[in-house]
Amino acid sequence: MRLVLTANGPGEVAGWVRPLLVRLYRLAPDCDVHVFIVPDDYATGRESQIVRALFPQAHVYDPKRYLAVAFGARRGDLPSDVDVVQYLGGDLMHAARLHRRFGGVAATYKFSRRAYRTTFARAFAVDERNARELRETGTPADRITIVGNLAIDGALIEAQLPPETGAPNDGILVMPGSRKYEVEHLVPFFFTMALRVVRERPGFPVAFGVSPFTSNGQLRDAVERGGDPRVYSKRGRLIEEEGRTFLVSLDGSVRFAVLRHAISAARRARLAITIPGTKCIELAAVGVPTLAVTPLNAAELATFNGPLTYLDRVPVAGRYLKRAVAVSISRKHAFHTQPNIDLGEMIVRELHGTLTPGRVARVALQSYDDREWLDESAARLRVLYASHGGAASRMANALLELASSGR
Repeated sequence: MRLVLTANGPGEVAGWVRPLLVRLYRLAPDCDVHVFIVPDDYATGRESQIVRALFPQAHVYDPKRYLAVAFGARRGDLPSDVDVVQYLGGDLMHAARLHRRFGGVAATYKFSRRAYRTTFARAFAVDERNARELRETGTPADRITIVGNLAIDGALIEAQLPPETGAPNDGILVMPGSRKYEVEHLVPFFFTMALRVVRERPGFPVAFGVSPFTSNGQLRDAVERGGDPRVYSKRGRLIEEEGRTFLVSLDGSVRFAVLRHAISAARRARLAITIPGTKCIELAAVGVPTLAVTPLNAAELATFNGPLTYLDRVPVAGRYLKRAVAVSISRKHAFHTQPNIDLGEMIVRELHGTLTPGRVARVALQSYDDREWLDESAARLRVLYASHGGAASRMANALLELASSGR
């Protein structure tokens, strides 16, 4: 089978592309895979590099190369035709464009629009609710196949990795996010929170689970600058010793290990602290009690879906308008994390609004000490997405069948 995939940001690459390709290469080792990383505001710029490292047998194209291909380039290792073009992230128009370019059968995962109701011959759904959403876009019911949430398999793959030195056994793991805004402003925010935790409880085990999409250089710049003044953060340092990385207080008295296999490390922790997004689903998959934090201290700096994310570029009033939109979106939703949305109640603890690192530290320690909540949360999260396990295998088999049938 010759397969084209589109992907955009770190969540899609780690949570969707990785588990699918792991399973696909096991089922069909000779599968010819072409991964196009498409332009996207959520991207970190390291997606192509990460995919190449994970799957050296795949052909990987960065956003610049994708644009050249989209506009007609024909040089290099481009396929003349393909069996399937599979959307796994980015704007749907990119997958549609590659389908027009290379032919084959087009398929999507989780998302579609009415304009593409005849484009995609197969729409893979996360669950029945997602299947209903796809039908509402005009996708015929007989083209929809429920496979489950690929991110669950992504988390289970990472959970099996051996623990890195410095994993916070029975402590707290902080997962601050990998988008530009999150690295620049939330890494310092959570670093300051962690300093407050160990001030309250000296020697308390805290570590940072940092995405491989975030370089040490980006981490260093963030912690040295301390983020926007409105996130109330202290500056620190990043040091590298004997192959290990640490975030360190300016006086050198406190250090936190930086770990790259976050879900593996989270399994050893008692509590994870992160932000809403794919991480909450991944943590749920392995049953880790979680505190999810949505700081709106400098909301206009964040990236969110749609053209409104560019409001801050409007002269004079733009940043204030974008902040108002971000706050409005936050207040509109009772829950910010998918596990809580799916359950209809707060099993993942959430904090929203203008926050200080000290307040988050207090809630973190209260949650850490709440054994009844920890046990209940771990048990309920562990079973919440259990049925989604094997989604990558189901989707890989369906793609092989789709390629062989041509429809």
